[in-house]
Amino acid sequence: MNMMRIQIINGPNINLLGKREPSIYGSVSFEGYYHALKERYPEVEMAYFQSNVEGEMINKIHEVGFSYDGIILNAGAYTHTSIALQDAIRSVTAPVVEVHISNVHAREEFRHKSMIACACRGVICGFGLDSYRLALEALLAKH
Repeated sequence: MNMMRIQIINGPNINLLGKREPSIYGSVSFEGYYHALKERYPEVEMAYFQSNVEGEMINKIHEVGFSYDGIILNAGAYTHTSIALQDAIRSVTAPVVEVHISNVHAREEFRHKSMIACACRGVICGFGLDSYRLALEALLAKH
């Protein structure tokens, strides 16, 4: 059996994890967490991409969306505004799981609405960085 290929795409400000609002997002960088996740799942080929630019995220979805087995997407604030990301998700064949580190439903009202959830296989939020592992487990279970 071929190794499962999963692309993680993080949106705006996720590059500041570990520094940005540690009371909400914790004190661990995403790179540190990503390394541990790769070690925990050696049978999965993982790739990581982060951009603060919506169009670059769309380009990455287009690039991997027909050849990877799944995408784990934390679109950051674009979650609540981007019809373009929703269209990109709908355009590809790879299943996408929307993730959030914080529980967006326990935060400001504008964070309660996702413009991309309707195009995703599922949504996981509120479990800190472990949201990514849970998303990976969901993709593995459906593979």
